[in-house]
Amino acid sequence: MEQHLATRTYFVGERYTIADIALYAYTHVAHEANVDLSRYPAIRAWIERVRSQPRHVEMPGVDQ
Repeated sequence: MEQHLATRTYFVGERYTIADIALYAYTHVAHEANVDLSRYPAIRAWIERVRSQPRHVEMPGVDQ
């Protein structure tokens, strides 16, 4: 993911798609599996881009 996002804004066609939605579902809670994303700036930036999408809604109770 890091290598792919290092040169792209989103996963497919440089636009927000269902691929981003699907991958975001688990990636944004990686910390719950003790996966530290601090070494992955492109992934963290992508997470923020997804969060900034219109009508984005965080799941209640999900620790960010």
